[in-house]
Amino acid sequence: MKVSAGKAASFIASPPNGVKAILLYGPDSGLVRERAGVLTKIIVDDPKDPFRIAEIAANELRDDPARLSDEAAAISFAGGRRVVRVRDATDTISGPLTEFCDNPYGDALVIVEAGILTPRSKLRKAFETTECAAAIPCYADEGKALRDVISETLGDSNIRVSPDAMAFLLENLGSDRMVSRSELEKLRLYMGEGSEVTLDDAIACIGDSASMALDDIAFASASGNIDRLTHLMDRAHREGLAAISILRAVARHYQRLHLASGSVDEGKSIDMAIKSLRPPVFFKQADSFRAQVRLWPTKRLGDALMSLSEAEVQCKTTGMPVDSLCDQTLLRLGATARALSKNSR
Repeated sequence: MKVSAGKAASFIASPPNGVKAILLYGPDSGLVRERAGVLTKIIVDDPKDPFRIAEIAANELRDDPARLSDEAAAISFAGGRRVVRVRDATDTISGPLTEFCDNPYGDALVIVEAGILTPRSKLRKAFETTECAAAIPCYADEGKALRDVISETLGDSNIRVSPDAMAFLLENLGSDRMVSRSELEKLRLYMGEGSEVTLDDAIACIGDSASMALDDIAFASASGNIDRLTHLMDRAHREGLAAISILRAVARHYQRLHLASGSVDEGKSIDMAIKSLRPPVFFKQADSFRAQVRLWPTKRLGDALMSLSEAEVQCKTTGMPVDSLCDQTLLRLGATARALSKNSR
């Protein structure tokens, strides 16, 4: 079955008894992991119990397709329902997962974690088209959802947030649920019990966050600023930013460009298309974003998203140096942007 993003939280809090497999997919890898953890704890009290939890990497399932049904049908020595978690899933392992959705074995709950999947994805279709399985999108937090995460994390210590500080947090968090929680935890410890976060406090703790560095990389790539992109990538690698995190952050930026460009194709003005995006484009980046929407045709943006998705798969499956794969992909996109800019003159 297909679960909408708006109904995802309530579905995960109480999954139907007949659901044997759940696919969590989308650009927010932190939210994918967090929701997988919530589902696991619903079934198993101790998430580290080796008798009731089995973890299968995508390459392991590809090499041994029968392992999924074996693990799902296994009975725990200590009793109780088991959980089988499949990590880093892509369409390359859609075969055994589709087979399981069509004919689920045993009583275990199978939780599949994936990245971005298009509507044409075989894996996504397998979970969306059967009643005993569910596909749940995990998009970056925005608006009320992000505000709730902020209030929940800081509220545990009775910390209030000024309107200016809240606006800043909403603009600079949300790209990844785990990153957002980590940054908010840092802010919570910085502030202490019963305090109020001011704008200066928020900037002091969040202003140098990895999400802002990733934003800079995405904008440099889509603008065709090769020199700046090279410098930012070098700094990102030295600071330990993961290649896959970089690729996903850049993909989110191109997705927003694709949405805005598609709206323009449908007859909206560029300004109206940009204003409709959620979360809104940061005002200091609005001019650059507008220029990129003008620069990139919708089809080229679709090709860029496909290239980023393929690069992520290669990072996980080929054994090639992930930093090199990431750099090559972003430099190709930067070169494309530069060529588009020259052609538009």
